[in-house]
Amino acid sequence: MSKNIAKSNLPILTPEGSFEAYLSKIRKFPMLDAAEEYVLAKNWREKGDKDSAHKLVTSHLRLVAKVAMGYRGYGLPVNELVSEGNIGLMQAVKKFDPEKGFRLATYAMWWIKASIQEYILRSWSLVKIGTTAAQKKLFFNLRKIKSQIMKADQTDLLPQQITEIADRLDVKEEEVKSMEQRLSGHEKSLNAPILSDQDDGEWLDWVVDENADQELQIAQKQELDKKQTLLNKAMNILEDREKSILYERRLVDEPKTLEELSVKHKVSRERIRQIEERAFEKIQKEMLEMAKKQKLITAN
Repeated sequence: MSKNIAKSNLPILTPEGSFEAYLSKIRKFPMLDAAEEYVLAKNWREKGDKDSAHKLVTSHLRLVAKVAMGYRGYGLPVNELVSEGNIGLMQAVKKFDPEKGFRLATYAMWWIKASIQEYILRSWSLVKIGTTAAQKKLFFNLRKIKSQIMKADQTDLLPQQITEIADRLDVKEEEVKSMEQRLSGHEKSLNAPILSDQDDGEWLDWVVDENADQELQIAQKQELDKKQTLLNKAMNILEDREKSILYERRLVDEPKTLEELSVKHKVSRERIRQIEERAFEKIQKEMLEMAKKQKLITAN
């Protein structure tokens, strides 16, 4: 049985089209409660019911628009970002298993982001940006970290800030400088005013209504609670030093640098990196085993 999801009857945002008009169209599709979503997902997964798949997709188009708007700072047309995000959404619906206990919004979020990010990387020339996981992480996290560590009136990164970013993202300082130069010409505000005869406001005001936000928050909280429980239990297998280093490097809002932990634990920066990686691998393995036992994921 073929299980392709048709795109032809979805609203399309064209280069000439109004983003406001597109948002008005997709807001007409109803949001689904958990029970409705489960039944539709079962019908699609077990019977190949395309009407059910269509309802699952259209009920999450607002989520795609919201995610896509978050990537407008990379200087690419929003209609293309939305189109790529919709492809990711359809892939998510195609693979979604309602028996796993998570909501579609939580599962689809990662597919949508991945699809948009791959498109951005292709558009920005992978030859210059790089293809390693660390370089991709730098590309998509540099602006966020800059906003955390730079002062309001600061325009350029200071040498110590470049060092901090390199430590946080595990890349070379030269890579941070190069990426900063490439991105600096493409910064755009998501709070730019909408030029409309009907409405005033900012772009982000248009993306989703409060109900959609609540829907996503609930779904995300369900997954976060389960992962947090697994993480808390898995942390018990670590030695005290491993636990301390992993926590301060990956589980706090403002991670410590390798240099800071090197001084604290009286070992080299490289040793701190090794302990962090080993602890992270142990945690991953333990959480995977617990998730399989609790049937949160399917054992291979």
